[in-house]
Amino acid sequence: MKKSLFFGAAVLLLGLTARGEDIQRIWLTHRTNDPSKIVVNWQTTEPANSIVEYGDTDALGQTARQEEAVALHHVEIPLAHRDGSYHYRVRSGSNASAVHAFQGYPSNELRVAVVADTGYGKSPWGEAVQREKPHLLISAGDHVPALHKAQPVAPTDTTAFGELVDRYRELFSSTPWMPLLGNHDREMSSRGPKPPPEPVYDVEATAFRAFFALPGDQWKWHFDVPEFGVRFIALDFSHLSDQGSTWQTCHSPKRAGPQFGWYRDLMAASQQPFVLTFDNERNATVRSQEGGEWGRMMAQGSLTITGFGYFAERAEVDGITYYNTSVGGNGTPYPDPKSAVFKSEDNYILLTFRREPRELRVDLKDLRGEVLDSKTFAPRVGAAP
Repeated sequence: MKKSLFFGAAVLLLGLTARGEDIQRIWLTHRTNDPSKIVVNWQTTEPANSIVEYGDTDALGQTARQEEAVALHHVEIPLAHRDGSYHYRVRSGSNASAVHAFQGYPSNELRVAVVADTGYGKSPWGEAVQREKPHLLISAGDHVPALHKAQPVAPTDTTAFGELVDRYRELFSSTPWMPLLGNHDREMSSRGPKPPPEPVYDVEATAFRAFFALPGDQWKWHFDVPEFGVRFIALDFSHLSDQGSTWQTCHSPKRAGPQFGWYRDLMAASQQPFVLTFDNERNATVRSQEGGEWGRMMAQGSLTITGFGYFAERAEVDGITYYNTSVGGNGTPYPDPKSAVFKSEDNYILLTFRREPRELRVDLKDLRGEVLDSKTFAPRVGAAP
């Protein structure tokens, strides 16, 4: 009888463990440009409801829920205070995660880490980023080598993004993450030596937009942190030379396209002391689009960061600074014609915003945390205080 009871208890324990594994991965994003709200995202092996328990301590105490049965879960919760930390746990069906924690946005100094080309990083870049204890992570495209693994995949397949989260579970479950698109993030089949009959890339980035809960159209977005006077703008630029072919990877940069007028109007309306633009194309290529009009629009901001090339770079062009960053920083060099700093090293960028005095410091760092280049930016002339 005792053996039977023991066996039954063991089976029950194994069953609970197996069900606990049903919650596969957790990551944090923002789906509006308001930092007083955050989205908790997770996946389950089977469709189920979505519950987030959260609070200022690990006692939690508050709940947000959605009853629709889904396998990809996005639940938004409010952030009621600055500084300190938030704790949360997710539930779906009878399964619950461990309790996780993340920092609230700060009062005096905001740290934002910027990475790119995580699909091609050979060294463990996540540890380097975590050492900075960033309040926000921005990733400038090419998160995965491709959506496919030698075989064509459906544009709805999010497997590659899930595998990225699995590599750095602690980072993504504890740091709000704002990604933008590169060409590999929508690559459904191998590119090949010449454009094939069918599109290689999903221009609409269906899998990316399903996996990440982001503001606006998601393939382009902006996000503000008002206390620090900063606006981040993400554009959809990559392989612009392939526009109009079955190799086309991104939305059009043309005046009549969906980005030009949006960016023009957003820049004109941006009164923030710091406006930063991000994309995944070579800086010189973007500047030259539409007779140089893209470069003139970008010059209204503070700086531009791309994840196009596998190197670290700072270029100075007509009074505005352009950066390139890549955690896979040992690739073919494509220096900007106006390059001021160029390093063939794995790297990331740390943005440090201070309220008093109002300033932004940009540090290009290698994965050991050593500074490759540093520059301090004052607020834009004529910006709101």
